[in-house]
Amino acid sequence: MIEQFTALLEHPHWIFQIFAVVLIALTIDLIQRITLKRLLVRAEQRTKNLWDDAILRAMQPPLTLLIWVTGIAFSARIAQHETPAIIFDAITPLRDIGVISALTWFLIRLSKQGQRAYIEGRKRKRGTIDESMVDSINRLLRSSILITSALVMLQTLGYSISGVLAFGGLSGVVVGFAAKDLLANLFGGLMIHLDRPFSPGDWIRSPDQNIEGTVEEVGWRLTKVRTFDKRPLYIPNATFSNISVENPQRMSHRRIKETIGIRYCDADKMETIINRVRAMLVSHPEIDNRQTLIVNFNAFAPSSLDFFIYTFTKTTNWVRFHEVKQDVLLQIIEIIDQCDAEIAFPTSTLHLPDPVQYSALP
Repeated sequence: MIEQFTALLEHPHWIFQIFAVVLIALTIDLIQRITLKRLLVRAEQRTKNLWDDAILRAMQPPLTLLIWVTGIAFSARIAQHETPAIIFDAITPLRDIGVISALTWFLIRLSKQGQRAYIEGRKRKRGTIDESMVDSINRLLRSSILITSALVMLQTLGYSISGVLAFGGLSGVVVGFAAKDLLANLFGGLMIHLDRPFSPGDWIRSPDQNIEGTVEEVGWRLTKVRTFDKRPLYIPNATFSNISVENPQRMSHRRIKETIGIRYCDADKMETIINRVRAMLVSHPEIDNRQTLIVNFNAFAPSSLDFFIYTFTKTTNWVRFHEVKQDVLLQIIEIIDQCDAEIAFPTSTLHLPDPVQYSALP
């Protein structure tokens, strides 16, 4: 070993070659850093497209790694020609792994920067976006990139991918039987993110189970719902594959459906009351006249003559809806009073077939 090292020192030209390669790599790295920095500034100032910014931001560190991997591998090749050391046999696979790592790093950074660019672009256009869904899809993408790069590295090192895949398939079957509930919840979470029946912030309820509240978080295994009494409710995602879910948060209108009764002695005023109530609803600024609007006399009740109103408000806000409904009902009371009628209440009338005879007590 000492003799080989002495022989190397006697022919120092290879050292200058390695120094030249390192200097070239350093120069190229410096040039690409300056160039990408200027391109990024120009892209931010002159273009509104965020994707070119994302590509330039994702490119710089992996490109530096690629330059130095190539430079070091070339330098090692120069040294290999001067000495038969076994360690230099690992140059080719290590270089290939370095190149794969640089490409994997670039793709992962690009996915992160692309996610940020997509969200910022949607916000600039004032469009609706579910950030949790975008983040979940990005996580799946990054996982796929890492798994693919790991398999390619194994193939580069000489390992058989078919054996790894066969082992992984057998292990997957075993794990699938052992953790079927966990996998069901994971796939349930994936379906929620893809189908988007609800999003964080939505008010949901289920007629099949005692579920009602505001969605706070949609995870891969559990969905967190805050009930109206402020208790957290954690629901396995697989549950949503077997139940019906109602999302009142996405309703287009809210309905007012009420039945009002007047006295039988006010029967001659029923038509006037109905016409005035209908006119009031048509002119009401918070009632959507494009939707179904019904005001009709519909029943002879035991103690009243009933008419009903059926209409829809423009607002879907729960608090504002009740304010509008209150205003409509108060105006109906006022209309009935203006027509010299009264709202009926439960009463009973006793009819006797013969006059009642009173007799004085002795």
